[in-house]
Amino acid sequence: MAFPSPSFNQLIRNPVHFLAFGFGSGLSPKAPGTAGTLVALVLWPLLAGLPLMAYLAIVVIVSIGGFYLCGKTASDLGVHDHPGIVWDEIAGYWLAMTAVPFTWYWMLAGFVLFRLFDIWKPWPISWFDRQVHGGVGIMVDDLIAGVFTWVLLFLAMSFWQ
Repeated sequence: MAFPSPSFNQLIRNPVHFLAFGFGSGLSPKAPGTAGTLVALVLWPLLAGLPLMAYLAIVVIVSIGGFYLCGKTASDLGVHDHPGIVWDEIAGYWLAMTAVPFTWYWMLAGFVLFRLFDIWKPWPISWFDRQVHGGVGIMVDDLIAGVFTWVLLFLAMSFWQ
């Protein structure tokens, strides 16, 4: 089902929508969630070297802010979880990458696992996706996908490091 999307010019005039659409990446005509996750991956090196507490503070701020950004944008567009809203992917990927070593292969592993969990939505992700609404509902399934990814990355790191 196609949903009407704002133009890039409309996005840059509305900072809330611009952020919710992942700096415009959510306008991608194909796989906007993947495009949003790619933005998170590209920006992650700026965060990866921070002390753990600073990193976690940013993830918490991005996540809590996302409740508002995603909820307001969905409400303004009249679509519960518009596919172009990708701030949740950004927050979820950054959560998944908490304390993960800064190497290309861990970045890629995090990207692939996070996208798999976000698309597949195994239980309880699927339950939260269906039952929780508004900005929290848009965000929570991706945050849980981030936690699932984080757990698998840490299990893998315990074997390969």
